[in-house]
Parts: sequence; C-alpha cells; structure tokens
Amino acid sequence: MFDVNLINKLERKLGRYAIPNLMKYIVGIFCLGLILGTFMPDVLYTYLSLDFNMILQGQVWRLVTFIIPGNSIGNILFFAISTYFYYMIGNALEQNWGAFRLNLYFFTGVILNIIGYLIVYLITGYSIPANGAMGLICSTMFFAFAALYPNLQFYIYFLIPIKAKYMAILEGVIYLYTIYNYVRGGAAVLIIPLILTFTNFLIFFFGTRNYHRISPGEFKRKADYRRQMNDPRNHGTVTQFRGKNVVTRHKCAVCGRTELDGDNLEFRFCSKCDGNYEYCMDHLFTHEHVTKQ
Repeated sequence: MFDVNLINKLERKLGRYAIPNLMKYIVGIFCLGLILGTFMPDVLYTYLSLDFNMILQGQVWRLVTFIIPGNSIGNILFFAISTYFYYMIGNALEQNWGAFRLNLYFFTGVILNIIGYLIVYLITGYSIPANGAMGLICSTMFFAFAALYPNLQFYIYFLIPIKAKYMAILEGVIYLYTIYNYVRGGAAVLIIPLILTFTNFLIFFFGTRNYHRISPGEFKRKADYRRQMNDPRNHGTVTQFRGKNVVTRHKCAVCGRTELDGDNLEFRFCSKCDGNYEYCMDHLFTHEHVTKQ
C-alpha cells in the first residue's frame, strides 16, 4: 500500500485533492469532541459513534463522525498538551512527506479502523463505539514521526529529556500490554482494530524503506568513503574565507555554510540521500533527498 512507486503514481493522479494543513482540521475535531464530551456527551454515543446496526439503517455519517473523540473539560490540561503534541508531529510529517502522503496515512488509518471494528461486529454481533479511534490513529502517526526523527528530544513535564525513539518504544510496550490484557480478559476479538490500525504504520515503515542502503554495494561504498576520509589528503574542503583559501571540515550542501560561518552551527550527513551529502541543521529536515536516477 505504501510502496514508493505506487505512492508517486497516486500523488500524480490524486495529489490535487489532498487537504493541506490537515492537522488544523484534526485539532478542530479534537476541540469539537471536547465541547460535545463536556456539554452533550449523549450525542457522541447516541448519534455519532460507530454503530453498524444504525449504519445499516441509513445513518452512514457514523462512518466519519466516529473519529470525534469524547473529552471532558475536567482534563483540559492533558487535552491541551496532547492536542498540541499531535499537531506538532502531524505538521512535521506533512513537511517531510507533503500533504498528500499525510492525508494518505491518516485516512488509511481511519479506513483500517472501520474494517477492524466491522470484523468485530461480524464475529460478535455487537457494535463497539470506537471512541478511542482518533487517539489510536494519532498514536500511529507518532510511530511514523519517531521513525523519521528518532533522535529528536522531548521534555516530559518540561524537565525530563527523552528521545523520540525511546518514547515510541515505551508507547509500543503499552500497546502490547493493552493487547495482552484484552487476550487475558477473554476479549481477544477486540485486538483486531488495534492490530489493523497499527498495520498502517508497519506498511509505511517496511514499504518505504530504502533497502539500497543495506545492499552489499552500499556497504562497499561506505567503506571506500571511510577509507578516503581517513586519508589526510582528503580532509576538508577548500573554501574562500576573508580572502584566503581555508580548509573546512563541514559544508552544507544547500546553503554552502561551513563551521567558519558560526560557532553554533552543527552539521549532519543525511542517511536518506544517495551519496555523502552533509547539511546544516536548518536544512537537514527540509532539503530534498538526492536519489540516483
């Protein structure tokens, strides 16, 4: 589903229909859920939840409105922090992928959620409200974010630093523990929506990997590069600085800045570019990846 070539073809055909700034609308859905959950909680469960019995009677809007989460103003601090957090990671994904790919990822998660709860309904005859669907979908967005920016650091309670990859591992453990509790409690059928929704991330992760990077030829190229870099004759790049030829160790492939342009500048190589391309931190996450034709 998330094969790179297939995505490119879909984007060329359907990209103009993508919703830009999707996270603004998702935040709006969260705020709507807060209002309804505080003042009209019965509306969420009676008229908007995922009830297949009612859908079969013509209430098809439930296939969309079920993603409205039920929140309470009593948890306003947690609501504000979590909403801002998802807004931030969603925007980062859109900047990295583009609007179409974020739309594809989010709405595929919604569809897989519906399929999961439909399977539960067909097996048990009971329709589960799926009130936590939006939170689950946003959780898979965080897994995608952590895969793209594993070393980005967050501060828990604004004090405790933790990298995104470790937060994803912790959330994965919680995810597995939830599945374990369902199975132990005799409700194993309820893990189907969880697994199907998480499959969205797995398809993305394995379907968009650049396996060229772990090929024997790539290992040889990296070994040749390290050997060349260990040669003193190849250290640095000759750059004009204040009218003199100066050898620098780092140079951004986008803006051309070197370590001579500022003491606080940091440079990183991009693992997704085919070749040894180094970027300053201003362009590390925003540049277009270089691929071999």
